[in-house]
Amino acid sequence: MIITPRTRGFICLTAHPTGCAKEVERQINYVNAKEKIDGPKNVLVIGSSTGFGLASRITAAFGSHASTIGVYLEKPPKEGRPASPGWYNTAAFEEKAQQQGLYAKSINGDAFSTEIKSQTVELIKQDLGKIDLVIYSLASPVRQHPETGERFRSVLKPIGQTFKNKTVDFHTGEISQVHIEPAEGDDIENTVTVMGGDDWKRWMSALHKANVLSENVMTVAYSYIGPDLTQPIYRDGTIGKAKEDLEHTASEITTSISDVKGKAYVSVNKALVTQASSAIPVIPLYISLLYKIMKEKNIHEGCIEQMYRMFKERLYVDEIPLDDKGRIRIDDWEMRADVQQEVEQLWEQATTENIYEISDLKGYHTDFFNLFGFEVEEIDYDKEVNEMVAIPGLQ
Repeated sequence: MIITPRTRGFICLTAHPTGCAKEVERQINYVNAKEKIDGPKNVLVIGSSTGFGLASRITAAFGSHASTIGVYLEKPPKEGRPASPGWYNTAAFEEKAQQQGLYAKSINGDAFSTEIKSQTVELIKQDLGKIDLVIYSLASPVRQHPETGERFRSVLKPIGQTFKNKTVDFHTGEISQVHIEPAEGDDIENTVTVMGGDDWKRWMSALHKANVLSENVMTVAYSYIGPDLTQPIYRDGTIGKAKEDLEHTASEITTSISDVKGKAYVSVNKALVTQASSAIPVIPLYISLLYKIMKEKNIHEGCIEQMYRMFKERLYVDEIPLDDKGRIRIDDWEMRADVQQEVEQLWEQATTENIYEISDLKGYHTDFFNLFGFEVEEIDYDKEVNEMVAIPGLQ
């Protein structure tokens, strides 16, 4: 079939298998061209099909020759209906990995569920024995509690007062004012339940009890802090409470796996174009300004560049550098004083009329569609493609 992008707000409803595969190949080529990492050998990535999770899996496999198991929830293709992008990403990754003799298998299902945890444990026992790195990179807006069956939905809201600031429609370039009412009722608790550390802790508990964690195992979950501009809606809002819970959970996990000398870390990453970040008002405008500045300074990174640097310069070193709260900081280039000062200056200037001149909104737009396999160089989108792509290592 011929597949074209169909969008609804910050979501693209279609994905292109050839474009997704090309983007995965680009990330693999980047890692293959870099210095190898003396890193993990058996890796579990929870939330492995897009964004930081996918980049982590690629970095572990091709940067460290690691065997990888990926867990994700993606929509498979049907005749005449393409799959979700993560399905095609995973298919491309596992094909390339197996071509290079690397172990790569995956499980498609609800990572919050007890069933998927048990299935993953059995696969580890059967094929790998023990895991020495667990990456936790879930970004779901909804969670069904594994014990009660209750469904919780996260919300993006400020706390205590209405949030008002600029935002941009990255499809049209129109800048407008966004108004978001403060959290109420169970909003904070629900968001923490979905996006906090409870599920990460449950995963590590299940793996620990099953005796599939190796000596000196590490586990890393991803977080974000961001600049003052985004504080009210992000770090000081409902999502920020969830991130605080995630960070607090790291110390609890470290204590719980101390008998195998395990360590849990939170890595604070850079703002990047992902499906999750595109949904947050203010963030697309901030990222488009940030990209322009960081590209001009030659310090811009996408997901794969960020994750390779995290593995190579933060995680697999003699002594892991941490901030005063025990977090890995790979957002250091984004948060440089000179970068943030220039972002703030451009933020004040930004209007619908000048947005394409003072920002990299075109780059943001391209990165967004690249997530779904569109606007990828060398791809002929007028050509028929097979939407019925299989994932080689799917269990």
